[in-house]
Amino acid sequence: MVAITPCSLLPILLLVTSGLLAVSTNLHILDSETVHYHYGPKDLVTILFYIFITIILHAIVQEYVLDKISKRLHLSKVKHSKFNESGQLVVFHLSSVIWCFYVVVAEGYLTNPRSLWEDYPHVCLPFQVKFFYLCQLAYWLHALPELYFQKVRKEEIPRQLQYICLYLVHIAGAYLLNLSRLGLILLLLQYSTEFLFHTARLFYFADENNEKLFSAWAAVFGVTRLFILTLAVLAIGFGLARMENQAFDPEKGNFNTLLCRLCVLLLVCAGQAWLMWRFIHSQLRHWREYWNEQSSKRRIPAAPRLPARLLKRESGYHENGVVKAENGTSPRTKKLKSP
Repeated sequence: MVAITPCSLLPILLLVTSGLLAVSTNLHILDSETVHYHYGPKDLVTILFYIFITIILHAIVQEYVLDKISKRLHLSKVKHSKFNESGQLVVFHLSSVIWCFYVVVAEGYLTNPRSLWEDYPHVCLPFQVKFFYLCQLAYWLHALPELYFQKVRKEEIPRQLQYICLYLVHIAGAYLLNLSRLGLILLLLQYSTEFLFHTARLFYFADENNEKLFSAWAAVFGVTRLFILTLAVLAIGFGLARMENQAFDPEKGNFNTLLCRLCVLLLVCAGQAWLMWRFIHSQLRHWREYWNEQSSKRRIPAAPRLPARLLKRESGYHENGVVKAENGTSPRTKKLKSP
């Protein structure tokens, strides 16, 4: 019987994935050489297939990489759970940042920022853009059953559900509202910050004295929130507002109305405000614990050295176990005369 290894499974999975993508997605041929895609109900089948592939890749990374590293570190149960979470997210964020950066550069979205809102709606998607969004949705949907497979503690489930739902709402909103170009730039900024955070946490688990990356992440986190809000307001609040096509037409994929723009901006601002509030709350708690620890060290004084007790006797006193007379000489014992 031939053993099936993860390395032999990957080419098969990629081949089947590519074939399923071509069959299940809706094609839109612009000319004889360019083929574009647009979303449709068949995407649900493709996303379901990608979920199974993501679960397999998740298990491979966990078994062949993270479990071997965690055994050498001898972590506690709480740290072991966080180490597995950060290890999986480091792999995902790193691959997503590289992939997203390649798509953004290849499509020219960085060199031409006006392309983020020009020619809206962006119904026709290149293959890489559509493939990227479907994989993103599949990953965050696969994270829901992984909460059960990884046996996550009940205290951690609400926090992880909040992050999963936040990503799903923003990615699905950008995909369905034909804001895929803006969504790529925002995801690139967000994933870069998250990659730095989880990398810092992995280094902290390896050596608890290594906290320099957390300081770098704290500085990048605030700047990233500012960039995301500025870019969202620029593209949605100013760029789309000046477009001539201001009609609500779901059949053509046009959602460029005042109400839709306000809802999207409110969603982005609320998400960034929530992330910033969580960041400030965690930083204040960390500083409070640090200062309490420092103040407790200052309050404990050194134990004073007690002087030797002087126990007075009839003929003198005892000092360090030696009997001395009042004038400092040792008393002599009286001899009894024999009768």
